[in-house]
Formats: sequence, C-alpha cells, structure tokens
Amino acid sequence: MTRAHNPQLNQHGELRHLLTPEGLPRDVLLHILDTAQGFVSFGSREVKKVPLLRGKSVFNLFFENSTRTRTTFEIAAQRLSADVFNLDIQRSSTSKGESLLDTIANLEAMDADVFVVRHSDSGAPFLIAQHTPPHVHIVNAGDGRHAHPTQGLLDMYTIRHFKGDFSNLTVAIVGDIVHSRVARSAIHALTTLGAAEVRAVGPKTLAPDNLRDMGVRVCHDMAEGIRGADVIMMLRLQNERMSGALLPSAHEFNMTYGLTPERLSLARPDAIVMHPGPINRGVEIDSAVADGPRSVILDQVRFGIAVRMAVLSIVASAESQA
Repeated sequence: MTRAHNPQLNQHGELRHLLTPEGLPRDVLLHILDTAQGFVSFGSREVKKVPLLRGKSVFNLFFENSTRTRTTFEIAAQRLSADVFNLDIQRSSTSKGESLLDTIANLEAMDADVFVVRHSDSGAPFLIAQHTPPHVHIVNAGDGRHAHPTQGLLDMYTIRHFKGDFSNLTVAIVGDIVHSRVARSAIHALTTLGAAEVRAVGPKTLAPDNLRDMGVRVCHDMAEGIRGADVIMMLRLQNERMSGALLPSAHEFNMTYGLTPERLSLARPDAIVMHPGPINRGVEIDSAVADGPRSVILDQVRFGIAVRMAVLSIVASAESQA
C-alpha cells in the first residue's frame, strides 16, 4: 500500500485516521512516538490539561468490553480538553437493530469530530472510515482479530523508552498469535521500525500460516524462541475467540509456553517483559515475572495515555482533505 493510496492519510500525507500500523510509513509511526514523548510527563503535573482539542467532540464507541483501552482513551481525550462522550452500547439503538453505519450517521449529525471504535468484527473501523466525511476522524481501538494500532504503538513506545534503537533488538512475541490483533499490530510496527529480528513463539495451532511472509521467525520451542531476546511480549490466551480444541488445556500451555523465572533466564540479562493485559496469571505468565523487576507491564499502561493523546491530537489536526 503506497502513501498516496493509504486511506489513513490525507493528500498531504498526514494521518487522518488510525486504522492499522500496516502500510503506514516509518516517519508517520515515529511522529506518533515523538509526539507521545511530550505528553508522558503530564500525569505528574498539577494541571494535567492542554487545549489542543478544545471544542472537539470525541465519541468512544466500544462494542466490545474494555477496561484499559477505553479508560486510557477517555483520559487522553480529557487531558487534551476535548468533550468526551461514551456511547452505552447496551442501551443504544444498535441493540434495537440499528445498523452500524446508521448509528454513525446519527452521531455525525451531533457534530462528532473523532470516533474511537472497538468492535468484534474485523474491518468495522475501516467501513466507518469509508462512509464518514473528511472532517471526521476514526481511531481503531481494536477490531476482531485484525488490528489494535494504539496498543501496538504504545508497545513500540515502551520498547524504545527502555531499549533505544530498534535496529539492534530481538523481540519475541509469545502465545496466542493467531487470535491476537495486538500481535499483528506489533509485528507490522516492529518490521517498519527496523527491528533486527521478530520471533513468533507458540504452538502450531496458535500461529498464523503467513508469519514467515511477514519477515517473522517462527519458533514452536519456547527455549529457542526467547533465548537471547531483548524483549519478550507475552500474549493472553483468547479463549473467547477460539473454536475447537486448539489447546489441550491452560495448564498444558503454562507447562510448555508459560513465562517462568527459569525460562526468563534464557533471555538477555537486561531483557524486558511486556503484556497487553488482561493477564492470566499462572497461564501465560507467572506472578513472579509479571511483578518482577524486568516487567514493564504497568509502564505500558502509563505510556498508553500519552500515545493515545498523541494519536488523537495528530488525527484531529489533519487537514480535512481525503
């Protein structure tokens, strides 16, 4: 996908929607990370607001349950001085059969500027973006098994904060990759930013067939996958998205792929451990690791506010040309 034909960019190459890291140029990703760096310290300030989105309306449309993503988007928009509206999906007209696009059209009539959309159907934010006028901006907060771009970007910010230049890094992504929109977004961002090696670690039943085509090294042995890694990104087992017997049991997964202190010792001594949450303790990761000195899981949450502030401020300031 070229810059000129990327639906996420306007005719000047500015980010007008954030739907997926896939296809976004390296300079666009770095611009988001650099902008986020200026927002990281806001949480410790006495006055935590800036007027960048004053007068703008941000609508959070979460058709799937969420804690971290929804809350951090709300905090991010409020810190930018936007007017924030959270649609109660269970009580909205969508529960009465109204189509997604009709719901969006009605909210547009209420002068919405930005829609933050989380949906169980892959492609839903793309569909919305195709049917909104140029002055309305869409941010994907997770769609089905497809993409979770702001999680991918906050993970990139976290990695860069602790490890520096991507070109020297080996990153191991471990667990349920086939169902993980987080993994897909992270892989696209890591390869665009020039990570030295990206490894996908997990059982064959939870690894997509096209990983090697994406420049990823596939490892079905946990020791091989994390040995010498600079970054270990653990993923949640997404039982709600699984069909059929993809795993013998959560206990069996833990015995083979769970991150224990012993397995962590195979990585580099200064390796960091990440997890997008929510954590299944004792399944994909032991508490001793999740709460240990090499865990940056809570830093990911903290940086997530700054990254989402950056994304909202950038898309909302893009000129209104398609």
